[in-house]
Amino acid sequence: MRRRPLVAPTPDLAAVVRVRLFAALRERAGWGERLIPLGASLTNAADLWRQLALDDSPAAGVGELPPSIRVAINQAFAAPDTPLRPGDEVAFLPPISGG
Repeated sequence: MRRRPLVAPTPDLAAVVRVRLFAALRERAGWGERLIPLGASLTNAADLWRQLALDDSPAAGVGELPPSIRVAINQAFAAPDTPLRPGDEVAFLPPISGG
């Protein structure tokens, strides 16, 4: 009887969300895109913001999503408490000025 070779498990890409940062957030964090695993403590964009620790300003409270940051889920603006699903793309957009 032939046995199948053991194959190393690959990460389940369906159990992650793609996080994208733009403008000043990208510059401050030093990265523009990451895959983050979903878990029991990560259910919405506000949880994701806290986990990433992207803002240390006391304006909104430590770890809280500042009201000036917009959230988009799957390329549509969304509330920070919108539930996340595996495979979602979450973007954090800071205020952008220009003309």
